[in-house]
Amino acid sequence: MIRKFILGFLGIALLIGAFFIAKTTIANKKEWSPANEKKLVTGVFVKTVKNTNSPITITTSGNLTAKNRVELYAEVQGVFTGSSRPFKPGTAFQKGETLLELDKKEEVIALKAQKSSFYNQLILLTPDLRLDFPQAIGKWDEYLRKFDIDAPLPALPEPESEKEKLFLSGRNIYTAYYNVQNLETQLRNYIIRAPFSGILTQALVNPGALVRPGQKLGEYIDPGVYELEVAINTAYGDLLRVGKTVDLHNVEHTRQWTGKVVRVNSLVDPTSQTIPTFIQVSGSGLKEGMYLEANVTAKDEQNTVEVNRKLLVENDKLFIVRDTVLDLVKVNPVYFKENAVVVKGLQDGMQLVARAIPGAHIGMRVKVYTDESAVPN
Repeated sequence: MIRKFILGFLGIALLIGAFFIAKTTIANKKEWSPANEKKLVTGVFVKTVKNTNSPITITTSGNLTAKNRVELYAEVQGVFTGSSRPFKPGTAFQKGETLLELDKKEEVIALKAQKSSFYNQLILLTPDLRLDFPQAIGKWDEYLRKFDIDAPLPALPEPESEKEKLFLSGRNIYTAYYNVQNLETQLRNYIIRAPFSGILTQALVNPGALVRPGQKLGEYIDPGVYELEVAINTAYGDLLRVGKTVDLHNVEHTRQWTGKVVRVNSLVDPTSQTIPTFIQVSGSGLKEGMYLEANVTAKDEQNTVEVNRKLLVENDKLFIVRDTVLDLVKVNPVYFKENAVVVKGLQDGMQLVARAIPGAHIGMRVKVYTDESAVPN
């Protein structure tokens, strides 16, 4: 009986103790409220918004090719005997210098034989010309006196009448004349001369090699002017104009050049939906096949701000500061660059968060530090 009384008394004492402990805990607990949260202050850097006109720049790239370039092919057969300078890649030639010459001894002999035959035909023709066309014999005698078997064939005297023309044609004079001219034309193909001052970039034959018709011999370029073919998205196709200035730079961004749009293709690539655009550029340091990046300014977007892409929240929102408290505003991204984005929708004077804040949320209390120099990077 006494035992039950003691146990009951201890139970009541424990209940009373638990009651007082719970009451004390509740009394000491601070209720959460926004005011309490505002006591947690985070420092942020802000930039005062000032809308401007942002140029929409299209960044693209491509490889340089010489504007004036010639692929050298053989039109005749012969042994490569040499050139005015070493026929090696990197050799510079002046306009008119011999790039490559083939052995033509047999062809020269064949041409002289053909000329000699033609000369004999004209000699045999003169007696009949004296009888039938005495008024024309003077010009033919003059032609024969000036005939030089080692010189290019001069033009035939013009017939003074249709009867004279038919007479010459019946004696195959015109056929023989054009046969000689054809051989002279072929003989010129044994020497390939530089069409302009430039550099040999590829040499596929060596002196002493037998060259056949249609064989590629090398490539020759003018290193003064180059073209860069780039692909521009069709969305900006109507903004591109011939004559537009383009900023060019190498991959390392250590050198820059200024180019100009010279051609815009009317054909759209069906696979990539881009328009081939050609930019002309010249300057020191440029080489055939060099990889360059181009920045083409398509247009200016009005009332915009350029910010770091890392600051975008859900792709269309940015944090601003209102009365030391963070808030989110919706913006309209109009153009994305590699590390930045051009947006519309911000009002002048807003305090835009210039650097990302870990764990940022609406209502978060912050301490403001001005960072007017903050730019996208």
